[in-house]
Amino acid sequence: MIYELRTYWAEPGRADDVNARFRDHTRHLFAKHNMGMVGFWTPKPRTDETGDLVYILIHESEEAMAASWAAFRADPEWQKARDASEVNGKIVAKGTSQVLLPTDYSALQ
Repeated sequence: MIYELRTYWAEPGRADDVNARFRDHTRHLFAKHNMGMVGFWTPKPRTDETGDLVYILIHESEEAMAASWAAFRADPEWQKARDASEVNGKIVAKGTSQVLLPTDYSALQ
């Protein structure tokens, strides 16, 4: 198993819209495309370094992660949800992804 740490920075004033997109659409689509969800967090305090939304996904391997993301991005349901959430402009300014490998002493393997 590998873990993927993802961080999103919202466009100014759009953090609630980013959270709404994940709450209303994205979590369902992650499950549909075999992405396990560990959790979602909002940093406190939110700063330029922390971003506005942080979450961790589980994948079987880096190859499985790449395949899941490709299927997710090609999914018409995702494209429709993304477009609907951006009808008043972009909501995500920046996003990052980092693969995390569990240590041999980690409770999460």
